[in-house]
Amino acid sequence: MISVEGIVLSTSDYSETSKILNVLTSDHGIIGVIAKGSKSLKSSLRSVTDKLTYGKFNIYYKEGKLSTLVSVDVINVFKNIKKDIVKISFAGFLLELSEQVMRHSENGQVYELLIDGLTKINEDFDPLVITNIIEFKYLSYLGVMPVLDSCSICGKKTNIVTLSSDKGGLICSECYKNEFIVDPKTIKLVRMFYYVDIKKISKIEISSKCKKEINDFLDLYYERYTGLFLKSKNFIKNINKIVG
Repeated sequence: MISVEGIVLSTSDYSETSKILNVLTSDHGIIGVIAKGSKSLKSSLRSVTDKLTYGKFNIYYKEGKLSTLVSVDVINVFKNIKKDIVKISFAGFLLELSEQVMRHSENGQVYELLIDGLTKINEDFDPLVITNIIEFKYLSYLGVMPVLDSCSICGKKTNIVTLSSDKGGLICSECYKNEFIVDPKTIKLVRMFYYVDIKKISKIEISSKCKKEINDFLDLYYERYTGLFLKSKNFIKNINKIVG
């Protein structure tokens, strides 16, 4: 038996009383864990086998096979996330995105970014901004990072005028055709989003215009270059329309 820190990304039913959990762990990547009897009302596992459960998972570990859950020592219940429909929607999207990115890249930093991001959202930082920061960082793990330090067409580092998902990043004045011109602050922010350490964020002040431009860029970029299909993305889009 081993104890490993992790978070439940997704679940599926296994018989009438049990569930299989996909747990992203700090040391073993994504592992499949069967939680026997966890759907029973009297089960001690019932409350710790849902998505977003973050803690120390005590399991009978079988490498490459289905492990068996014994118990979970919860680290953070993410109380503020679970009581807010907007926060929980973004959290659900990050769980789904992280699972797909991890299956593509098996990069151990995915775990740290996900936990850091969820912690900030739980601390009432803007969930859209935190999500976009993580989306930018994940693009490098997927091998399709946009060009953010020079013109994506000619390579010039000066006279950058806009950002284009079609052209794969920044565009300078000489290469500009008829692309939508973003706010100059948006160009600065996308660079900051990629390099910032989420743990060290203490304040976020970004205009609605810049947030929309960054999010729109990422939506189009993911659709064009990643090949990922995320069911929760449409729900996020609807939530964004509702909240403004």
